[in-house]
Formats: sequence, C-alpha cells, structure tokens
Amino acid sequence: MTTLLGLSGSLRKAATNRKLLREAARLFGPCTYVEADLQMPLYDGDLEQAEGVIPQAATLAEQIATADAVLISTPEYNKGPSGVLKNALDWISRAEGNPWAGKPVAVMSSAAGRAGGERAQLILRTYMVPFRPRLLMGPEVHLAAAQNQFDEDGHLTGEMYIKDLTALMENLRAEISR
Repeated sequence: MTTLLGLSGSLRKAATNRKLLREAARLFGPCTYVEADLQMPLYDGDLEQAEGVIPQAATLAEQIATADAVLISTPEYNKGPSGVLKNALDWISRAEGNPWAGKPVAVMSSAAGRAGGERAQLILRTYMVPFRPRLLMGPEVHLAAAQNQFDEDGHLTGEMYIKDLTALMENLRAEISR
C-alpha cells in the first residue's frame, strides 16, 4: 500500500492545514497516511555540533526517505510559510543524505485570508529547490477563508477545492507510479 507522509506548517491540533492534508490523503484513495511531528527546537549550529542531528529531525528524514510521497501544507504568516515548517526543513537538511531527492511532493496551503496562502506556497516551493524532489506543479491548491471550508467531519465543502485537490492527488498517484 502507498505511504503518504504529511507535513503541516501549523502545530495546532485543529489546524486547517492538518485538515487539508487529511483530506488530500482521503481523496488520494487507499493509502497509509502518516502525519509528521514538526515539534523541534530551533535549528542551532552549536546544538548540532554538541549533539549531532536531533532525534526528531533524524526520524523525520527517515520518514521522508521511506514514504512513497510527501504532502506539505503551509499556512501563511506575514506573507510567507510558517517558521515551524522552515525550521523542520533546516533540520532535515542537516540529516545524512538527502531524503527528498527524487521524492514526489505535493504542496498546498490553507489560510484565513482571501489568497489562501498563495505567497507562502510560492516561497515554500523555492525552499524545496535545493532538495531536488519531484515537486508537482499543480493544480495549485490555495484554500482561502479556510476556517469556513470544512464540515464537522473535516471534509472539504467547496466543489472547486475538492476538484482541485482530487486532481492534485491523481497527479501525485501518477508521479508515484512513474
């Protein structure tokens, strides 16, 4: 069975980015979905020198390496991705090897504003370039006014978003098969 790893740029349990990742996995179809834990200390070169790559980052790098594909969803904070997500990417970059190389990755965003995290997603895509994943180019999913887009079961309600997220997951399935 296909294993999808989800990285949410928001740590809140009820975050719309977590909901969006779970919806993506549901719309992907039969799969094992694992949500990564991005709770880790800020990257600190002195800490790394003293202790090596922290266990949380080593675990995350291993999860990326063994997953068939990775889903990333970011909120937009001050016109960019969250610090939580950037910090995790910085720590992963310090792990042995490059777990991202050639890995199919689908990026999406969920935000309270009317642009749905579009700027954050664009910047996140540039963050991913040095890792050399197989980054899907679309369709882009920018979930605007995200707090109003899910029903009580956590499912998307807007037809446009469901259509785009379904198409993105179909593209991811095809990319995994490549």
